Amino acid sequence: MPDLPDVIPIFPLPGALMLPRARLPLHLFEPRYLAMLDDCLKTESRLIGMVQPAPTANDREALHRIGCAGRVTQFSETEDGRYMITLTGISRFRVENEVDGFTPYRRCAVKWDGFEADRGGPESDDAFARAKFLKLLDRYFEVRNLSADWETLKEADDELLINSLSMLLDFDPEDKQALLEAPSLMTRRETLVTLIEYALRGGGGNEGTLQ
Repeated sequence: MPDLPDVIPIFPLPGALMLPRARLPLHLFEPRYLAMLDDCLKTESRLIGMVQPAPTANDREALHRIGCAGRVTQFSETEDGRYMITLTGISRFRVENEVDGFTPYRRCAVKWDGFEADRGGPESDDAFARAKFLKLLDRYFEVRNLSADWETLKEADDELLINSLSMLLDFDPEDKQALLEAPSLMTRRETLVTLIEYALRGGGGNEGTLQ
């Protein structure tokens, strides 16, 4: 990666969680985000910042302070001018302020300090009791009428398993933000377990299939 820029384009998408070293597919069709992609591909870093909206009574455009930047690593155009892109997570960041300008999309000045581990190698979770976790996950899938490729889940390394589930499972945006802000893989796994256990105790959810 080149040096991380001080200002990046922002894609405020509720419920969409991007994590370091994970891949997030996105479907772009609004003109402002097509313009964002066009401008992004002209930069050396090709970064887009994913941030959860945090609207308040006084500011409907407010954003959470922490997001995660992904590098555009794949894109394809459909016949009607839409784009399917893949972002690969690079690093979390802290939003300093929104930058005024003439772009139709939002941009923010950001700080990367405090997230140096995101730019290193994959994290491990030495306290991870995988068999117990998969048993809990099996109960969650059964209650939610979800299916999964269990062989892939069993063989995935700690970070891939925990981060993929954090991104894919149907949690509220604020819960997704808590998973993003977890300071380590272990605390993210603990947060994930808490959310699954809460859902099993009575949280509602949609039926579906986890690929």
